[in-house]
Amino acid sequence: MDVNAAVAAAAAIAGVCTGVIAMLAFRWSERDQKRPTRTSLHTDAVLPPGVDTVLSVLRSSAVVLDEGDAVVKASSAAYALGLVRGGKLGVEPMLQMARDTRRDGEIRQVELDLPRRGTGRGEALAVSARVAPLGSRLVLLLVEDLTEARRIEAVRRDFVANVSHELKTPVGALSLLSEAVMDAADDPEAVERFAGRMQIEATRLTNLVQELIDLSRVQNDDPLEDAEPVRVDELVTEAIDRCRHQAGTKQITMAAGGAADLHIWGNRGQLAAALGNLVENAVNYSPARTRVGIAARRVNAPGGDLIEIAVTDQGIGISDKDKERIFERFYRVDPARSRATGGTGLGLAIVKHVAASHGGEVTVWSSEGQGSTFTLRLPEAGSVRDRGRSTPGHTGLDDEDRDESPYDTENDTHTAQHHREARETREPIPAPEVLP
Repeated sequence: MDVNAAVAAAAAIAGVCTGVIAMLAFRWSERDQKRPTRTSLHTDAVLPPGVDTVLSVLRSSAVVLDEGDAVVKASSAAYALGLVRGGKLGVEPMLQMARDTRRDGEIRQVELDLPRRGTGRGEALAVSARVAPLGSRLVLLLVEDLTEARRIEAVRRDFVANVSHELKTPVGALSLLSEAVMDAADDPEAVERFAGRMQIEATRLTNLVQELIDLSRVQNDDPLEDAEPVRVDELVTEAIDRCRHQAGTKQITMAAGGAADLHIWGNRGQLAAALGNLVENAVNYSPARTRVGIAARRVNAPGGDLIEIAVTDQGIGISDKDKERIFERFYRVDPARSRATGGTGLGLAIVKHVAASHGGEVTVWSSEGQGSTFTLRLPEAGSVRDRGRSTPGHTGLDDEDRDESPYDTENDTHTAQHHREARETREPIPAPEVLP
């Protein structure tokens, strides 16, 4: 009986202790829940009302610092730029600006070059940082990425400098030639010679201004606003006609093939200008008594069929270092030859912009001393192609241009195999080793 009473008493005491402990734990939990956390201090309790929403819609990278330089709030863009690391502002000049602003309340702004995050090539990000007080204890830092704006500004500055230089050359020549004509007024032969030179310089100046206008147009206009199905054979014929005189003077044979029943969707004028520039370059940079070939074909692609137009020459070729820059404005592989042919250095830049604005691309294959192949890849006008399958179309090429293929593979099985592989891999059509 005494044993049972002792057990009951012990159980009662244990129950009372358990209840007391549970009550204390509950009270302790409630007190912890009511105590402000670091997160709540950094957002709800510290940030003024509405600031969090405003910072989330800003285009600039935003960082809010407290009195201890700890990051209270940072936008995702700030993390992407590498401004915030481990809960701290990782850019010392910006951190010093924040401290100065917290001390005197003045708004400060500075432009800085920051190392690009994740690259070891020394590339820098150009940013503009602006620091302002936010309430009595917080500081707001806004950072704007100026890298792209700086790049565009540099391109524009270089373009203006290049245009000025290119315009200065023919204008200066015209000025000198006009003085020479005045001094040689009594010498008809000299006057005629100088007048001929003036005509050449005037033509060069006209071509330069026209290509500047064309480049501006293809950069600013949307070619697909006036898009239409354009026959590839007509573009090829127009490009050949444009260069027939120069080719005839140098006894260069121009041959075209494979362009029948192919259509491109785009602006006819811009497409004709782009292909004409490629053919003109091929003629200008080819030695006498060689051959320029223009070949077109359809290539299957996941996003829709493409039309490839390849222009092949047997010219001087392009070095590897020049291939990286040939599509830049005013860049010339051979400046002396460009002056002799009246080239402006804008032709390939126009081709590049036309291809890009039509959803395509232009690539180049070249080997020094063997020649080059420029390949335009553009989306095909699919609906027109389907209609053309049921109704064979006229090729539009002259007889002499249609008879000869730009690739002579009759006695070269290696070249033929190479072309089959190129069709499967969509690589640029290489220049054949031997053209008659």
